[in-house]
Amino acid sequence: MGLISGMFMGMAFGIALMAGWKHMMAYRSSKRIAKAVDVKLLGSLNREDLKKICGDNFPEWISFPVFEQVKWLNKQLSKLWPFVADAATMVIRESVEPLLEDYRPPGITSLKFSKLSLGTVAPKIEGIRVQSLKKGQITMDIDLRWCGDPSIVLGVEAAMVASIPIQLKDLEVYTVVRVIFQLAEEIPCISAVVVALLSEPKPKIDYVLKAVGGSLTAIPGISDMIDDTVKTIVTDMLEWPHRIVVPLGGVPVDTSELELKPQGKLSVTVLKANDLKNMEMLGKSDPYVALYIRPVFKVKTHVVENNLNPVWDQTFELIAEDKETQSLIFEVYDKDIGQDKLLGKAKLPLIDLVAETWKEQELRLVPSFDTLKVKDKKDRGTLTIKLFYHEFNKEEQLVALEEEKKILEERKKLKEAGVIGSTVDALDGAVSLVGSGVGMVGTGVGAGVGLVGTGVGAGVGIVGSGLGAVGSGLSRAGRFMGRTITGQSSKRSGSSTPINSAQENGGAKPL
Repeated sequence: MGLISGMFMGMAFGIALMAGWKHMMAYRSSKRIAKAVDVKLLGSLNREDLKKICGDNFPEWISFPVFEQVKWLNKQLSKLWPFVADAATMVIRESVEPLLEDYRPPGITSLKFSKLSLGTVAPKIEGIRVQSLKKGQITMDIDLRWCGDPSIVLGVEAAMVASIPIQLKDLEVYTVVRVIFQLAEEIPCISAVVVALLSEPKPKIDYVLKAVGGSLTAIPGISDMIDDTVKTIVTDMLEWPHRIVVPLGGVPVDTSELELKPQGKLSVTVLKANDLKNMEMLGKSDPYVALYIRPVFKVKTHVVENNLNPVWDQTFELIAEDKETQSLIFEVYDKDIGQDKLLGKAKLPLIDLVAETWKEQELRLVPSFDTLKVKDKKDRGTLTIKLFYHEFNKEEQLVALEEEKKILEERKKLKEAGVIGSTVDALDGAVSLVGSGVGMVGTGVGAGVGLVGTGVGAGVGIVGSGLGAVGSGLSRAGRFMGRTITGQSSKRSGSSTPINSAQENGGAKPL
């Protein structure tokens, strides 16, 4: 009896053990399948999905494994930082102060560093990606984060106001720096280095402004003025396709292939606007449109008084430097005594344009491109424009590059003469007639127009005859790295025709 009961109990125990093992294996299998599904879903997330989940402060190597962590480099950078910071401070003071003067906003008579120190906290490199995008070059993308303790005080002066020291506190920089090494056969094997900030992801520079021993209200709008100045300098000088080219090795090298070149010409006709916001207590707004690809080549329409549905029908010509990454910006303002009021703005990516084809488009105006800062959700109306994009050949590139250099120098002359308050002020009226007699690239020379440098816009009465070279302007940004940006000037044939006036220009191209 005991034997039989033992056999039954053993069989029952064995069956239960097998059933339990089978259940456990099925459970583990289902868990593995579920994990595999989760991993597959995570693997399918793109950059934008990760931004929504993690925010803006995630390292690049999380979403793009080609970004390698370089903890060893951060350790060495921390040790070297006191020496790097001292050297960088001298270079920044020499190169950035002239830029602050060139780009200072209207209403500010002086903008200089009263105190400048980069502090003791070194930047942190989250990851590095090395790739070969072109033969003879090595491209390195550096994901840089800097939440340091710099001591930066700006001396700000305005008319009828004593100098106010403005301190920049809690500075944070998040950007991806692109460094391109041009290879050579001779030691040190690198003939030139190109440095730029990638436009995507957008460079992020955060800080807090605080008046030292005073109040920011002494100069109305001072915070916005400084913010706009910083953004303009970064966009117009350092953000791709703009770049700093530094020759190396002590041997003269041709860096013309690395420098910025015009890519194409954009003819923009500002037709009209509808249903603009009224900013006046009595009457209606007096709108005009400022447009640009690069802020330093900003132009604007005439003012239409007392009208919320204005018609301008004015045509401008701007230069595109990189059709794939740049955008055409429109800003509609209400002309007012003192500071003009922004009615709305719009952005048109150039990559959407088809070459040699006219395109008419209606753009919806928004109060700000940063949706997080938008408080007024009311409709701002629409802007109707017409565009034509012409892509340059090599000869047209050289001609447009030379003319662009002259226009930038001419803006500086106008600023020194007091005609404009800053080199980034939009041109209109008599000033915009500079070079108006000059024919467009490839269309032939207009009557009475001589070679560039003989007085393109002599009839204007404001502009002098020599327009000079852009090297003096852009080279200041190049000295940020200890060398000038532009090396040799491009040559062009005597039969080439320069591009149109300062009103009709705005940019230059990437690699």
